[in-house]
Amino acid sequence: MKAKSRRRPHVTLLSCDYGQEYEYEMKTITLPDGERIPVLGQGTWRMGENTRAHKDEVAALRLGIELGMTLIDTAEMYGEGGAEKVVADAIEDQRDRVFVVTKVYPHNASRTELPKACERSLKRLRIDAIDLYLLHWRERYTCLMETVGAFEKLRTTGKIKRWGVSNFDVDDMEELLSIDNGTNCAANQVLYNLENREIEFDLLQWSQKNEIPIMAYSPVGHGRGLLESATLKKIAKRHDATTSQIALAWVLRQPDVIAIPKASDEKHVRDNARSIEIKLTNEDLADLDREFPMPKSKKSLPTL
Repeated sequence: MKAKSRRRPHVTLLSCDYGQEYEYEMKTITLPDGERIPVLGQGTWRMGENTRAHKDEVAALRLGIELGMTLIDTAEMYGEGGAEKVVADAIEDQRDRVFVVTKVYPHNASRTELPKACERSLKRLRIDAIDLYLLHWRERYTCLMETVGAFEKLRTTGKIKRWGVSNFDVDDMEELLSIDNGTNCAANQVLYNLENREIEFDLLQWSQKNEIPIMAYSPVGHGRGLLESATLKKIAKRHDATTSQIALAWVLRQPDVIAIPKASDEKHVRDNARSIEIKLTNEDLADLDREFPMPKSKKSLPTL
């Protein structure tokens, strides 16, 4: 089934202005197996590393769920499992509303180690099944055939509902699809933002052709550098928005792309949610292309 943009009923978003309300529609896309997920989710990188921040991180994720960002992305690597524990507290009593994505280290992606890593993640997340389980990245010794076989076994036994990959370029994806059951890959999570447009040269088009959605991590850049751009500030002023909202709206303009910005405080969560409303004009896009040009040749896939 081809992934298509769908719409859900209105979700009310309260702004930071006291008492003022905004309404928006949280768009969704459809995964290859027909599951609908929001195009805007929540990332958890660097969460679960500081116990003093735990309460605020949980509150931020819970607010995001209320605002329709019901996809939460995490990994066993984040805080060495600490982020998964934050997610567990955030989704407590509302598991059926949330689409949980987590990722496995490549050194745990073997036939023997993948089931063990999955069980550890399930225990930290306090759930019965992972909605989408990703191979975090590929290392030279990672045997894709073995990893896919282990993923498929977890899927058939109900430990995971679907699986995918992360940081895979076109050649990796073509190799994946060439092996038995490789076509069951549900998504590819990669770095994509205004400063990192490398996937637009070939991977984005390849993914759209093969109906495998892209999940964009760090969609507003890494650190504050991107958000200080004068061009972004100018466009943000046009839309009465923040630079991060413009950066997110730019990523979300692409069909079949899911953005998973991190927001560890409630203000940023509200800002992220409002990016759904922003419709960039041709003038906006032209300005951004001049400041952050598309790649003209093949580049190595960037990672963080």
